[in-house]
Amino acid sequence: MIKRIFDICFSLGWLIFFAPLLLVVAILVRLKLGSPIFFIQDRPGQDGKPFRMVKFRTMTDARDAKGELLSDEVRLTRFGKLLRSTTLDEFPEMWNVLLGDMSVVGPRPLLMRYLPRYNTFQARRMEVKPGVTGWAQVNGRNALSWDEKFALDVWYVENQSLWLDLKIVVQTFFVVFRRRGINSAKAATMEEFMGS
Repeated sequence: MIKRIFDICFSLGWLIFFAPLLLVVAILVRLKLGSPIFFIQDRPGQDGKPFRMVKFRTMTDARDAKGELLSDEVRLTRFGKLLRSTTLDEFPEMWNVLLGDMSVVGPRPLLMRYLPRYNTFQARRMEVKPGVTGWAQVNGRNALSWDEKFALDVWYVENQSLWLDLKIVVQTFFVVFRRRGINSAKAATMEEFMGS
C-alpha cells in the first residue's frame, strides 16, 4: 500500500511538473519522426499479465523492398538516440505508473515473447510490478549481460523496500545525467534474449 501511494504521488507530480517538456517532445517527435507520436506495445506486467506500455517513438518505420522493418540500427535516428540517451522517451511511462500497470521502481518490462524463455530463477522478476527504473538500470543498464540483469532483478524482488526504491530513484538521476549503459555493446538497443 505504501509503495502504491508513493507511485501515485510520484507519477502524478512528475506528469504535472514535466507537462510543458512532454508537450515540446511530442511536437518534436511529430515533426522529426511523423505519426504516431507514441510507441505503444504490449509488455508483461506482474505475474506476466500484459499491459499497454507507452513511450515516445524513437525509430522510423523504414522498410526493405519486401515490406519488412529494417534493423534497429538503421531505424534509430540521431534524434531518437538523443531521446534514449536522456531517457525522455520513457517519460510517458509515468502514465502506466499512475494507472497501476507499472511501478516507479521494479524490473524493466521486457517483451511478451520472452516469457516462455525464462527459467524458474529468471521468472521471479515477474513477482512484482515492472518499473520505469530498477536495480539493474542503476547498475549497468543495457551494458549488462542478460544473466547479470536477471540476477539484479531477482535481488530486487527479494530485497525490495521503500528505502531501496528511494535510493534507486536518486541513483537513476545520476545514471541518466552521465548517460551510461544506454546501449548494449552488441546492438543499437539490446540484443534479443533467446533463453539460457
